[in-house]
Amino acid sequence: MTDLNLKPYISQEQIEKAVQKLADQINKDYKGQELICVGVLKGSFMFLSDLVKKLKLEIHIDFVRLSSYQNNKTSSGTVVITKDIESSITGKRVLIIEEILDSGRTLDFLMKRFLVNTPHSVKICVLLDKREKRVTPVEADYVGLKIEDRFVVGYGLDYQEKYRNLPEIYYV
Repeated sequence: MTDLNLKPYISQEQIEKAVQKLADQINKDYKGQELICVGVLKGSFMFLSDLVKKLKLEIHIDFVRLSSYQNNKTSSGTVVITKDIESSITGKRVLIIEEILDSGRTLDFLMKRFLVNTPHSVKICVLLDKREKRVTPVEADYVGLKIEDRFVVGYGLDYQEKYRNLPEIYYV
């Protein structure tokens, strides 16, 4: 199955604990409020699915698809929208759900785009935070795990559209 040399990095158990911790905090922060959860495709699908199952809130789910990698291990620096959200976010509480925050370009682009629509609030929830790669001043409001500067795959993360289906996270 693999043509990359994959090394185990984050286990299913570690992922589950991080997701539960995030859900507990989000449930506390948004108690009694409606929330629009916007997953960033394709990578966030597993994380978003596991997270929203643990939320005890009235939620709406939408998706956006952005690209900056074009099948490479590093970002091109240019963010392109390939699928926009369908929901109106004006006056709403929005939670962007992304699997990893590294350079910050994608989330910076998305935050600016969403803020034009005057939502009540926009916050960011990421499973993984790779601070060493940050080139824009974007910070996540909710972080599952901080990781080193390694190229990772699995649990939605891919390399050339492969390895998303792995239930744990590996580094190359």
